[in-house]
Amino acid sequence: MLIYDLDYPTLTSTLKEWNEPAYRAKQIWQGLYQHLYNSPEQFTTLPKSLREKMTENFTFMPFSVKVYQDSSDKSTRKTLFELPDGNLIEAVLMRYGDPADNPQITAAAPQSMMRGAKNRRTLCISTQAGCAMGCVFCATGQLGYKRNLSSGEIVAQVMYYAQMLKEHNEVVSNVVFMGMGEPFHNYDNTMAAIDRLNDSDGYNFGARRFTISTVGLVPQIRRFADEKRQVNLAISLHAIDDDARTEMMPVNKRYKIDDVLEACEYYVAMTSRRITFEWALINGVNDTPEIAKKLASKLRGLMCHVNAIPLNPTAGFDGKATDRQRADVFKETLEQAGIPCTIRMRRGIDINAGCGQLAGANS
Repeated sequence: MLIYDLDYPTLTSTLKEWNEPAYRAKQIWQGLYQHLYNSPEQFTTLPKSLREKMTENFTFMPFSVKVYQDSSDKSTRKTLFELPDGNLIEAVLMRYGDPADNPQITAAAPQSMMRGAKNRRTLCISTQAGCAMGCVFCATGQLGYKRNLSSGEIVAQVMYYAQMLKEHNEVVSNVVFMGMGEPFHNYDNTMAAIDRLNDSDGYNFGARRFTISTVGLVPQIRRFADEKRQVNLAISLHAIDDDARTEMMPVNKRYKIDDVLEACEYYVAMTSRRITFEWALINGVNDTPEIAKKLASKLRGLMCHVNAIPLNPTAGFDGKATDRQRADVFKETLEQAGIPCTIRMRRGIDINAGCGQLAGANS
């Protein structure tokens, strides 16, 4: 049994079945999520008999590291994990700024200090092995769907990097569900993972430090809105007319752009939170001023922000990344129409850091 699959009540009931006192559950929970222990031997406050029972009954890491790659500037590390069933998943650590710039930012510092600082440590993690959405420009979509990850397999990716960062006196500042898979296609496990990481007696990772990216599964957007979570929501849009979007993203056959935007309006109305639209800038395809004007017209009146990023190239898609000049014109056109826009920096291009690229090369 993967220990990260257990929520606190389940862990408590398991220890009760083992005839252990109730306070042991809190000791284990805090050891996992506050002290970041990754083996029973580290739980030195527990009796040897309980540590042995944990070794017999619990798995602490559900994967092995198949390969990892660091970008040339050392700002990005991509790790390919192999699950026991042979499936591959990816997670990426992206460093922004240098802890040396702010000596107060250490693992001993309050989490809130690190997360509010310019020295961010952002994780991009996976929710599925493969993906069923089939977006043509995405390496994961080109792999196809394998299976959902359990909540514990999602949590374990965060714990893996949290433990690594701790060795360098650093902490995780943001977690984005933008790795392999569609988070809303694995809704229950994704939300259970967020709840476990958000638990105030455990890892205590603030809800507003999570971002979920979806291709636009309308029922799940509405469900998410009804739950009124403080987790950030991003929509992969990439085109503004249905024919063009369907060519890039087959999910658009089922959920048209207007249906997605209507669900987005519902989300904003229910949560009063700004929504982000992701836009992969493809040279000569969706990066013209005319398209930017159409996009602005569609989004006008909606509390939103556009994150545009030049396309990460993949072997299975012929599109090319927009150059900086065209990207700047796209941004300026949106902003002149009243839609805030950021051109995001591409990270890890030299190590194929786009989701699914490393798994595709090693499968």
